[in-house]
Amino acid sequence: MAKRSSDYFGLSKLVSLILAIIPFTAWICGAITRLQEGKIVAGLIRLIFGFTLVWILDLIFMIKDGKICRLLDM
Repeated sequence: MAKRSSDYFGLSKLVSLILAIIPFTAWICGAITRLQEGKIVAGLIRLIFGFTLVWILDLIFMIKDGKICRLLDM
């Protein structure tokens, strides 16, 4: 599988950052991305807690590393 340029569906870093800033799109894109990767538990956690600490962590990691938070990579 080819390496993606960023986390949200292979979009550019700028577009992914804009999507991460908006809480609703960060919630939906984060959950869909995790579910596509086969990480069911991480996807469900993002759906349940997406508007809280997870969103803030996504913003920090997206600005710092260009990737959304990967706390539950199992």
